Order: sequence, then structure tokens, then C-alpha cells
Amino acid sequence: MTKDSSKLCYALLTFYTKLFHDKYGRKPVVNLYKEKWAMNDVIDSVGFDRAKELLEYYFKVNNPSHNLTWFFYNFDRMDEMFQKSEEDKERRARIREKTKQMVEESE
Repeated sequence: MTKDSSKLCYALLTFYTKLFHDKYGRKPVVNLYKEKWAMNDVIDSVGFDRAKELLEYYFKVNNPSHNLTWFFYNFDRMDEMFQKSEEDKERRARIREKTKQMVEESE
């Protein structure tokens, strides 16, 4: 792990801590040295920006504790769900636009 990748891992772990604090009003107990290795795997799999989006998404879904370990074991499934959700939003927007055009044409 390089210094740059280590900084990215710590940045995401700090972001996780902020999201957790915002949601629960307390800081989570996180072993930064240990968790940076798992976060590095997440970054290697989906990239830094996508990992950040997934952390934000993680705190929007209904999860009882928002445990970091759960995130590490399930980020790939969350990525699939997030992609499907985004695709569904785009599809619905296209349908709304087509419906709007059809209504305007029929008037």
C-alpha cells in the first residue's frame, strides 16, 4: 500500500466516522490501522469516488447499526442495488418525459 492509497483509505474512514456521528450523535469505535486494509480492498474494487457514494448510500438504507464490518462484507451487493436504483430513476424519468410529451401532443 502506498502513501497515497493509505491517505485515501483514511479519508474514507474519516468520512464514515462523520456520517456515523451525524446519524447517531456519537463517534464509532474504529481501529483505523486495521480497517484501512479492508477499505483499501473496497477502493481497489470500486474506486475512491464510488466507495464514497456507497458509504453515503449505506447511511440512507435502513440498517440497525451501520457497522463498518457489515459494509466491508456487503459493499459489492450494495453497489449492485445502488446501480439498479439509479437505473430505475433514469428509466422513470424517461417514462415521465414521454408521458408529458404524449399529453402535450393530445391537447
